[in-house]
Amino acid sequence: MGLTASSTGRYNDDVSFIIERKESDRVIALAGNPNVGKSTVFNFLTGMNQHTGNWTGKTVQNAQGRFDCNGNSYILVDIPGTYSILAHSAEEEAARDFICFGGGDGTIVVCDATCLERNLNLVLQIIEITPHVIVCVNLLDEASKKHISVDTERLSELLGVPVFGITARTGEGIEEMTSALDKISEIKRSDVIKCTYPEEIEAAVQKISSALTGRLNGAADERWTAIRLLDFGGDEKLVGGISGAAGFDLSADEAISSLISEEKSHLAELGYDETKLRDEIVTAVIRCAERTAAECVTFEKPDYYERDRKIDRILTHKIWGIPIMAAMLMVIFWITITGANYPSELLSRLFTALGEKLHQGLTALNAPQWLDSVIIDGIYRVLSWVTAVMLPPMAIFFPLFTLLEDLGYLPRVAFNLDRHFKKAGACGKQSLTMAMGFGCNAAGVTGCRIIDSPRERLIAILTNNFVPCNGRFPALIAIITMFFAGSGRGQSFIAVLILTAVIIFGVMLTLFISGVLSRTVLKGMPSSFALELPPYRRPQIGQIIIRSVLDRTIFVLGRSVAVAAPAGLIIWLLANITVGDSTVLTICSDFLDPFASVFGLDGTILMAFILGFPANEIVIPIMLMSYMAQGSLVGYESLDSLKEILVSNGWTATTAVCTLIFMLCHFPCSTSVLTIKKETGSLKWTALAIALPTAVGLILCFIAALIGRI
Repeated sequence: MGLTASSTGRYNDDVSFIIERKESDRVIALAGNPNVGKSTVFNFLTGMNQHTGNWTGKTVQNAQGRFDCNGNSYILVDIPGTYSILAHSAEEEAARDFICFGGGDGTIVVCDATCLERNLNLVLQIIEITPHVIVCVNLLDEASKKHISVDTERLSELLGVPVFGITARTGEGIEEMTSALDKISEIKRSDVIKCTYPEEIEAAVQKISSALTGRLNGAADERWTAIRLLDFGGDEKLVGGISGAAGFDLSADEAISSLISEEKSHLAELGYDETKLRDEIVTAVIRCAERTAAECVTFEKPDYYERDRKIDRILTHKIWGIPIMAAMLMVIFWITITGANYPSELLSRLFTALGEKLHQGLTALNAPQWLDSVIIDGIYRVLSWVTAVMLPPMAIFFPLFTLLEDLGYLPRVAFNLDRHFKKAGACGKQSLTMAMGFGCNAAGVTGCRIIDSPRERLIAILTNNFVPCNGRFPALIAIITMFFAGSGRGQSFIAVLILTAVIIFGVMLTLFISGVLSRTVLKGMPSSFALELPPYRRPQIGQIIIRSVLDRTIFVLGRSVAVAAPAGLIIWLLANITVGDSTVLTICSDFLDPFASVFGLDGTILMAFILGFPANEIVIPIMLMSYMAQGSLVGYESLDSLKEILVSNGWTATTAVCTLIFMLCHFPCSTSVLTIKKETGSLKWTALAIALPTAVGLILCFIAALIGRI
């Protein structure tokens, strides 16, 4: 039987769930709170490299994977992690929509054994929608360390659905869990737990549920629909989703609409206004979770979280939290800077040797000299330079960043910066997307999907370029070391100290520009979000290395190489086509020189930034190529030799400061621009994302140049 792409569910008229499946495939949703190991379960079952992380909001789209069990084929859909499916955020809405209207055959709900009571809120909400549920109590190893025991058999009796204890990172218990999937469709509504509401609300739910009996065509549970219509009667998306799945328009049915209005009016007379009604419904679920957890969970040490709390008192301290964060950033930069030097040099030598072999091959094929120069001096030289400069620091920085993520430190970063972003009228989650920008601004822009508010998401996208990506670090480090760090034994430490100050300045600019945007073109109040501070966990070093290299380093490098190849051709043409006695590159640099001098730069520097649009790594080599009148990109033997070249071409300390500022604040690279266009879907916002940092950079350079002339 062939593989077919078929729509298994539809939500309203504009959102559908498309799953590639055979007729015999069973579709299972994988749900759970953020940070419970849901993606680890997904990876274990499907073998896919879905990225996992120790902070909330990682999965903002539905990932799909296949696995076989007991002769049956399953499609596992990893829906966004959420604390609730009452749809207060994009993640909650996406999770609710798939469970309700995605056409799945069942749902696996992953819970954290160390905080089961909170997780049971989601379990009970999902069971209200469908009885076809299996509960996985994950992280039993951590629970054991904290002296927490969970009676899964008793929990299964109380919930009325299968419950399995697992340890996802080792795979323990997962096989037993999957063996129960073939019977998930046999679980009956009458067998599962039912949250009971106050008598008056129950009566109203019963009347509406009876009126819906037989009319929903199995699209949704009548009782759950009745509760939602009472609680969320004004939720047009939800009503539209139920109507679309059921085949008739609930909002247009006068009998049901009239009944809902009557019951709401009656409840209001009894003291249940809209706010109290919703509170009672939510409270009933919470109390049911409390009672259930009380019978199944035993705490031998009530203060099992005390160690984490002690650490948090330091790392999230109002005074010391941010300095500790800055110190940690310094350590990461120091390791990245010192660790990347040797492999970068090794790769450079390797590419030089390969370039000679490629040149010999072209010569053997009698290739024209111009073609040899285009391929070797143009395309290959740029590609090899970008790879040699980018790969080593990325291969160091991304694993270190992922290590902090796995340890559980990144949510603490968001916690420390949340109040500052709130003051700027932005979302606290922007601190996480900003941190991702240190590795790659394109990745940081993509990460902005975790921000629910479109306004705040735009602010995060437009300001992500104010923190330097991995591609700008080599130039920043080189300029700082040559002109400001001095020489001697403490040179590296001073360079790291100054670099950290530059980074902090970039963060302050991000906050300032975010505040300006939120008070002008993107006015609005900052939204709130639930930020969980997960427990500190032992990182999985092997997985960190694999996924940081494959998911991030190779992915980012691949995109940079893709745009570097055509850039190499363009740079070669500009440097080799002459008009009179000058190359086009020289003519363009001379043309820009008067404008650039106003901002403490020169035409060569500005032209290098323009030609460096495909990849920031090639800015310094283009400067050298222009200064030395070479027809191809050139490197440098040492920073001392590079400084000598720059000084002989008119560089001063003011020039270095202005170049440093413009390196921090200028237009995004081509990869980031393409990503911004894709994420915003707008040429207007893409243009603003290009113009905003460039304008800020020029203004700051102008001020620095004025001060330098005094």
